[in-house]
Amino acid sequence: MGISTEWQDTTYTETFEEELRGLERRRAAEPNCTVADIEGILKNLYIMDGADWGGRGGVQDANMAATIAAYERFIAQWKTENNH
Repeated sequence: MGISTEWQDTTYTETFEEELRGLERRRAAEPNCTVADIEGILKNLYIMDGADWGGRGGVQDANMAATIAAYERFIAQWKTENNH
């Protein structure tokens, strides 16, 4: 019998969507917010992720992965908008 990872998928998806909504709200509410600002936060997320060394646990690992993915997607979409 396999171990269910459905909770990880659910946690990841919920965190990813929540982070994207937050980033969209920030961009709309803060006209001075730039792609560089968001990239700076992403850089720090990479550092935090790398500094863990496996001690966070499954839920926090899923949250961190989803948060990083949301920032990466948000930045990519914003840059695509600026190139059109």
